[in-house]
Amino acid sequence: MALKMELQKTEVWDGNMAASQALRQAQVDVVAAYPITPSTPIVQNYGSFVADGYIDGEFVMVESEHAAMSGCVGAAAAGGRVATATSSQGFALMIEVLYQTSGMRLPILLNVVNRALASPLNILGDHSDMYLGRDSGWISLCAYNPQEVYDFNLMGFKIAEDLRVRLPVMVNQDGFICSHTAQNVMPLSDDDAYKFIGDYKKHNAMLDFDRPVTYGSQTEEDWHFEHKAQLHNAIMDSKVVIEEIFNEFEKFTGRKYNIVEKYDVEDADLIIVALGTTVESARVASAKMRKNGLKTGVVSFRTLRPFPYKELGEALKNAKAIAALDRSLPAGTMGMLFNEIAGCLYQVKDSKHPVISNYIYGLGGRDLTQQLLERVYNELDKNAKAGKLTHPAQQFLGLRGKDMGFN
Repeated sequence: MALKMELQKTEVWDGNMAASQALRQAQVDVVAAYPITPSTPIVQNYGSFVADGYIDGEFVMVESEHAAMSGCVGAAAAGGRVATATSSQGFALMIEVLYQTSGMRLPILLNVVNRALASPLNILGDHSDMYLGRDSGWISLCAYNPQEVYDFNLMGFKIAEDLRVRLPVMVNQDGFICSHTAQNVMPLSDDDAYKFIGDYKKHNAMLDFDRPVTYGSQTEEDWHFEHKAQLHNAIMDSKVVIEEIFNEFEKFTGRKYNIVEKYDVEDADLIIVALGTTVESARVASAKMRKNGLKTGVVSFRTLRPFPYKELGEALKNAKAIAALDRSLPAGTMGMLFNEIAGCLYQVKDSKHPVISNYIYGLGGRDLTQQLLERVYNELDKNAKAGKLTHPAQQFLGLRGKDMGFN
């Protein structure tokens, strides 16, 4: 029997501690992990919890991130609740196994502490790894601060393990800005957290010898297409379950989350769309610009996958100018957010077809200041008044030296 931890009504945790406490409260059966900055404290804390008797489970130390996810796959296929954490190069090394995991419909929870990808080597935060995994068949949730990291870990288990979903889930948080920044977090008690998540429901467990199953089988042109279509359909349909669990969590805690989060959007002409810790910074800038007479707002969303294209399109359709802020190098195209936003606005009914610009920012931990965000809103205002782009369609925001822009 695992020991229980007495928590205060309000704890001061960084994002990594928030994640590891949620894993502890979920009573994960197996964590297989290999350390990498800035996600190391998640599994390090978890290992300490196991050693101190707070978890009745296994902590498996392996030789690489590829092995870490492989170990998670074996444990999940055997019928256990499984989780781990990684960042950046480690996440890239996991990629092969991420596709295996989703294809086998294993409800593993992965904390991704978002960090830049080499080369050159950089240990600080951007969204390169989050974007790298967006098409790997995992549900991808976005947290903006330590409280949300904690909450989304609890909800992540419940989403992944729902028999209508049965898919792996990753919870994204910004490296260092969230993972190593201590803020007030209001945790549930150990009993309440476990009550919310519920007991693990085994499904097609390999150790169920009365009902043999096959994992990781090979298919060619005869069935491969059908399997992939089923996976896509399951991800798209998971949105209904995600919304249900968001609503259940609100009733349980009073904390409300939406698939698409809107701030001052009802009458907004100028909207920034962003993810991660940038969302809170953009809200501060928007509030200031409204005092200066501009109708500004901020839109973000919680599910990178399944992408909320209908809801996002509805939230943006009445804007006059939109800035898509991408914290990842697009390397030869427009940013991911820009492309997704343009696609959903093209389909939404009665869209005013706002002018859309793409800003690449914050790579490798570069600061995004209030002055830069105010500059974005002022440029959006010029676009809205002109009814067209008045600057390059894509700009590198905060780049040292000569500005870089592309049409």
